[in-house]
Amino acid sequence: EIISKYIKSIWDLNKFLGQKLMEGCGLTGDLFDGWRCQLRLNKYHFCPESIGLNGTPTHTDPSFLTILQIDEDVNGLQVVDKVSGEFVPFDPVPGTLAINIGDIGKVWSNGRFCTVKHRVLCFEPKTRYSIALFVMGPNDKIVQAPSELVDSEHPRLYVPIDVEKFRHVRNTTGLRAGDALELFSTT
Repeated sequence: EIISKYIKSIWDLNKFLGQKLMEGCGLTGDLFDGWRCQLRLNKYHFCPESIGLNGTPTHTDPSFLTILQIDEDVNGLQVVDKVSGEFVPFDPVPGTLAINIGDIGKVWSNGRFCTVKHRVLCFEPKTRYSIALFVMGPNDKIVQAPSELVDSEHPRLYVPIDVEKFRHVRNTTGLRAGDALELFSTT
């Protein structure tokens, strides 16, 4: 029952965020209607030998959006600062969630939304947990910027992308830090 309530609450938040993202782009409608999601429970077994090592390598999320509940007792999430290019700690505020735009979000927004390179690093020998909801893509699996977000000042940046093909390309090429998008660029 607790898990069902959690999932419903996260799904409702997801729909609310989709509505706000649409409004922010000057659009109306239900952005994530008919989109697939994936809920993942992450557990990192950090031992003394893993201090200083990656729990996950540097990457961007392949999804449109990620809603992340971070372990408040054992952190390790780091994000790349867009100005310096250096990793900085992402210190969660207790009782809050982290929201992250992924590669598909960048494609859909025609580059208006930015992805965040991040990783998980081990700082202490403890078990770390997180819960992530990934908004993956529409059921028809094709993502492209709406025509309202494409004009002479904002030409289409990416060809229409099949979400499953994009994930396959990321996984087979090892291009997981936002660079797989270059293979789908219109330029």
